[in-house]
This record gives sequence, structure tokens and C-alpha cells, in this order.
Amino acid sequence: MNISIKQNAIVIVRTLQEHGYKALFAGGCVRDMIMGRESTDYDIATNALPHDIMQLFEKTIPVGIQFGVIIVVKNGHNYEVATFRTEGAYSDGRHPDYVKFSTPENDVKRRDFTINGLLYDPIKNEVFDYVGGREDIRAKIVRTIGDPVERFTEDKLRMMRAVRFACRFDFRIHEDTQQAIIQLAPHIHMVSEERICEELKKIVTGPHPHTGVKLLDELHLLQQILPEVSNTKGVPQPENFHPEGDVFTHLLLSLSKLKNPSWTLAMGVLLHDIGKAVTISFSDRIRFNLHEKVGADMAAKICDRLKTSKAEKERITWLVLKHLYFKDARKMRLNKLKRLFAEEGYPELAELCKADALASSGDLSDYHYCQEMYNKLSREEVKPAPLITGNDLIAMGLRPGPAFKDILTRIRDEQLDGTITTKEEALKKVKTYIPKINT
Repeated sequence: MNISIKQNAIVIVRTLQEHGYKALFAGGCVRDMIMGRESTDYDIATNALPHDIMQLFEKTIPVGIQFGVIIVVKNGHNYEVATFRTEGAYSDGRHPDYVKFSTPENDVKRRDFTINGLLYDPIKNEVFDYVGGREDIRAKIVRTIGDPVERFTEDKLRMMRAVRFACRFDFRIHEDTQQAIIQLAPHIHMVSEERICEELKKIVTGPHPHTGVKLLDELHLLQQILPEVSNTKGVPQPENFHPEGDVFTHLLLSLSKLKNPSWTLAMGVLLHDIGKAVTISFSDRIRFNLHEKVGADMAAKICDRLKTSKAEKERITWLVLKHLYFKDARKMRLNKLKRLFAEEGYPELAELCKADALASSGDLSDYHYCQEMYNKLSREEVKPAPLITGNDLIAMGLRPGPAFKDILTRIRDEQLDGTITTKEEALKKVKTYIPKINT
């Protein structure tokens, strides 16, 4: 699939060149090629103007024509084809006030990082490097093109992108670039929460999420975007349960145990103990009473702030709320355990609890017990069809009301426990509840 995507991009470049225009691969696809990585996204830079591009190709989308950007659709894939340009100031911290069409060298100098500032002619097999990108790739450095304060002032989100690239490629951020981020970190709020959330998502679901969060903290960005996580630094824990250190250390270590996590799992792990910072008490030992409930409320507010979807918010807060469930699993009645297994988010909860244990005591016995029970029970046993419904209760002469839910829950619990197995048994059991309801 990736080969066809690349071949389509080469065809676009060749078409432009055959009509007398300069056309080159630009940005991340060139970086990936030099690093021996596959790309799924190919951007093309050219001296052809937007209307020239639209005339040359059968299907185009003028997504940013005022900035010289056209999407060319080729065999079902979208390719960004942009005219070489220079840009004016970024008054809104995101878009340039104006653009002026220019040369390849000037075009590169407006980009964010040297490793993303490379151009490549796939027809002549020639790389154009005006900013030292190849050298920084060899040295494993993330460095801004030109003055870092100027680059970050243009688009504040680039500060988080620096962290993402450093984590993704296991590079270090150049000292001058680091200092500029620290200086401008309080200005990250000029960026919309949706864009911050999208960049955070890429960091915590990437190959080194714990490194990403640690970098965000060192560069003073974490306190700005996730102060609840930053506030766990220095919060002590009982050494017998958490020999690894304070809560922040535990959260980072928990993240490090994940492999290719989903966004909701990564956030569930990152936030699972944030309630400890506000519930800590010292009595017979350090305690964090109800920290999971407090943490779930905090997580919900974080999701609202980041403008996550409703489904993402529900899953993340549920994971935080339930993250202690495994330690009590052996004491649970079967119906409660089955209800837990029936939850759609159970597989992610299992991964959270595993990471939590690995990042503290290392004891996985609770995790193994739950997984063995989960695998032992069939899906029909975990989530069987209800024996009775509200219609059955109405047929018995009961009026809909709060008691309905109580009755149906009791019957469901007994069904999950295996004490009743048929509709007849369930209806008989309901009759024993009716006198209590009517009194």
C-alpha cells in the first residue's frame, strides 16, 4: 500500500516537472526516507501556482488556496501540493498574516525543525538540504530552523511538536530550542485546546510516552497543559507498596509499561493516581482515601478542558475510577466480577492494572486471577440475555417506577451468580419482592 502511495506522489512530481515546473518531495517524507523509515504521507512543494496545479490534475481540493496549498487526489489518496512561499507574522499564533510565493530555499526556512526542512527530487534522486537537516538526523537532534523563539512565536504548538519528534525518534532537543520552549511555555494557551489535545494524543500513544511526559515536565509545558499530573511531583507514597518513589515517578513508570496504547488507555494510566495529590493523609501510614473517586472527577474536568469526545471522557474516567478493582477481585461475588468483565473497557482496565502493578510492587497475582477468570467464562456467562424485562413486571401488575430498576438488578445479580437460570425462576423470585415493595 505504501509503495502505491509513494508511486502516486512520484507521478505528481513528474507531471509538474514535465510541464516546466520545479517539484520536490518536502518535509517528513524526506526525513523518513533518510532515516530508512516508511512514510504514509507525501507532501510536494513546487513553484507552480495554485491555479496551475488545479489545471494540471483531474481532481483537486483548494483547501488552503490563499496559502498556496492544494490537495491533489490521486487513486483515492490525498497529496498536499504547496507553492514555495515565505510568510508574514503569525498574529493569531497559528496562521501567517500573509504569504508570498518564493524559492525552495526560502520556503524551507519558514518550516519548523531542521529534520523537517529537507527537499528531495524523486526523479533525479537528489536531496536538497539548506538547513543542516541531514546532519541533525545523524546527530539525533531536534532543532528549530533559525531563531527558536521566532519559530515558536509563529506557532506555539511547535513546542509540543518538538517533544513529539524527540520521543518518536529517540532524539534529544537542542539546548537553544529547549530554552526557547521554557521561555514561551506559558503561551501554549494561545493554541486551541483541540490542537493541544491532538498533539498530546500523539505523544502519549507514541513509542516512548513516559519520555514524552517527562520532557513536557522538564520544559515547563506539563504544568500548563496538565497541572494535575505535574502536581503529583513530590507526593510521597508508602515504600512497602511503592518502592519506586513519589506519585509522579509511579505515573511515568506505569506509562513506560505500555506498548502501543490507545489514547484512552494511555490517559487512564497517566491520570489514574492524580487524586493522590489532593487526598493524601498521614495517620498510621500514608493514605489516599477515595483517591480513585476524586481522581475520576479530576479526569472528567481534564477531558472537558481538552475537549475530548464524550465516549473518550467516559472511558478515561471509568478507568481511573475502577483502577483499584483488581486488588479486591478475589473477594468479589461472581455477579460483580461478571459485571466488570461485561464492561466494554475491561481489556483496557486489565492493561492499566497490569502497568500499575509492574510500576509498584511487581505483584501480578491479582491481574492473573482476573484474566484467568475472564478467559474461563464464556461471553454468554458474562453477559447473558436478561431472564425478565420491565414488560414482565408490568404484566405482573407492577407500575413502572424506581422499584423496577431495583428488582431487575436483583434478578440480574442472581442470574449472574447462577442461583436462578430460567424465566420461571425469575418470575417466582419477583413475587417474593412484591410484598416488600408494597409496604
